[in-house]
Amino acid sequence: MQDPPHLRPSEEIRLHVLVRDNNIDQALRVLKKKMQREGVFREMKQRRSYEKPSERRTRERAEAIRRARKLVRKQAIREGLLPAPAKKKLPERRPPLPQIASKECA
Repeated sequence: MQDPPHLRPSEEIRLHVLVRDNNIDQALRVLKKKMQREGVFREMKQRRSYEKPSERRTRERAEAIRRARKLVRKQAIREGLLPAPAKKKLPERRPPLPQIASKECA
């Protein structure tokens, strides 16, 4: 028996993550970042409920317009027609406090 069309993946996405030195936390962070870049989380959120075809077309049109505007804005920034956005300043990191050796009472 085959899955219904709405449950079949539109395209198979294979992600590979190496686990180094049994560091599962780092591997999970890398996996989540890759899934975010691939749009897996966005697709899962969309598939939670049924989306009417007219709503899908509207959403896809809006996404296309957003992408086109972003492309035009980036091109204008590269050509110097628009000022580049201000970069965020990271807070200064203070050096760690020196460790004070405690005297043991004997």
